[in-house]
Amino acid sequence: YHKVFWNAGVVDTFSLPQQHAMEHYYHLICQFSTPNSLCSSITESKHIKAIKQPYWHTNCFQALRQMLLINQRLNKLITTCANFKEHGMLNEPLLS
Repeated sequence: YHKVFWNAGVVDTFSLPQQHAMEHYYHLICQFSTPNSLCSSITESKHIKAIKQPYWHTNCFQALRQMLLINQRLNKLITTCANFKEHGMLNEPLLS
């Protein structure tokens, strides 16, 4: 079916049928769920970890600012821990 576009010289770098199919994605997602069998539970779990848990640790005054600081500090801790493991600094148990 796509050879018609190639033979006519209309396009040679992208797929027009794929471009056309994008128009139908919203309707198809509403009917049959998301493509590639992805579900919203993945997004929900990321939302809980990145938004809800930091919010629970704020005092609700300027919560967004506090949440951003919490996430920034958690990212620094994760990066530092990975760096320590890479350099062999966390190979032995801390409590023995």
